[in-house]
Amino acid sequence: MKIIPLKEGNFSTSKTKDFTLLTEENKDTVKGIRMSVTPFLIITEKDTILLDAGIGWKNEEGKTVISEILERENIHPDQITKVLLSHLHKDHIETTITRTENGFDSTFPNAEIYIQKRELAFAMENRGNYSFDFDTLEKLIELENIVWMDEDKGNITDEISFEVVGGHTPFMQVFWVKEGNETAFYGADNLPQQSYLKYHLAYKSDFDGKKAMNLRMKWEKEAIENHWKVLLYHDLDTAVLEF
Repeated sequence: MKIIPLKEGNFSTSKTKDFTLLTEENKDTVKGIRMSVTPFLIITEKDTILLDAGIGWKNEEGKTVISEILERENIHPDQITKVLLSHLHKDHIETTITRTENGFDSTFPNAEIYIQKRELAFAMENRGNYSFDFDTLEKLIELENIVWMDEDKGNITDEISFEVVGGHTPFMQVFWVKEGNETAFYGADNLPQQSYLKYHLAYKSDFDGKKAMNLRMKWEKEAIENHWKVLLYHDLDTAVLEF
């Protein structure tokens, strides 16, 4: 198993969920909550898996950071076989589509994109929520390569399992990828940063902060017992935490 963090950068985010890239010039003056945005690519013998799809941040030439990293790793978007979406907040879905002069295309045309039906229903009932980008979301769900999920837990393949756990959002789902004696665990925004394991807090920014906190404590114990590699989507410094 090969794990490649696709870090788009470290950002400051405002109350209206506007993201500002942190640089040497502004890092001491920009206000807001600080976080990275780091989707993950996992390559196994059978699949090339994208875990969440980032905010679509672009460099000065207008090229997405994710496409730059993939190119550097000699991976073409056509090679990605599965995109696993934990939830539908805008900083987790943007790179699934590529806007064109004639509309939009699927960025990963050969990938199955896994979306939890109940998470979509929750998003559509909350159109005033700044966490969602409905222009992107409505384009995403038009793609032909969507796999709609409605089970509480199960296996996508022999290597990939999932569970709808809630917490950060009502129907957020988490994923395990297992190959050989390795297990990568992605707890998405229930476990986005290493510090969340140090301080047992229920965050008001979560739909159910207490549930998310309890899940983190459970997962930490399981990670230690089973030597998981925990993938941290929003940690400023650490992408993969090995137990």
